[in-house]
Amino acid sequence: MASPLGDRRRARLAAARLYLVCGVPGDPPDPALLPDLLRAAVAGGVEVFQLREKRLPDDELTAIAHATQALCERIGALFVVNDRPGVAVEAGADGVHVGQEDMPVGEVRELVGSEMIVGLSTHSPAEIDAADPALVDYIGVGPVHETPTKEGRPAVGVELVRYAAAHARVPFFAIGGLNAANIAEVRAAGAERAVVLRAIANSQDPEAAARELRGALGDGPAAR
Repeated sequence: MASPLGDRRRARLAAARLYLVCGVPGDPPDPALLPDLLRAAVAGGVEVFQLREKRLPDDELTAIAHATQALCERIGALFVVNDRPGVAVEAGADGVHVGQEDMPVGEVRELVGSEMIVGLSTHSPAEIDAADPALVDYIGVGPVHETPTKEGRPAVGVELVRYAAAHARVPFFAIGGLNAANIAEVRAAGAERAVVLRAIANSQDPEAAARELRGALGDGPAAR
């Protein structure tokens, strides 16, 4: 999978600590609201942004993703598309993220090629163990707490974070209901990286919210 672009993306990913996931703000979605949120979040310390938008068809999402990729390049964040590898390829995204029930990661890797980052959600020790470093560049581990973005998915608590810290073969991000009040517990369990959704996207001051979370995860790049 070695390539100069792929190597740069993976090095940035490995060093990242704070990862934001959100959809296009507004109901109905208003793409004009996304750039200000992203600029603020990245100014506060977000290093990876995932666009997770289930409401839009591929053509509309591709146009938004293309503009978002250009913005993320300018402001210094990696850009990942959730669940739709075809959109990620069309938009020139840095990566794609899939769940256990989405397209198998082997097929995703074939579709996106070697330069793109591929992320995978994991919810159990077996899924963490099965994440193949030849196909997957990072995993999300959770949900640590119950979250409305994953209705019906039981919380795994910090025990799975501890397991990932000891056994994960790729960089991992703790995810699920994380905010400034509870981020310390996943840090204590061995997570150097965290995915945040509502704590930044729904904040009145996304930059300040991101800065507080980034500070809680520690200074400097992740070590492993």
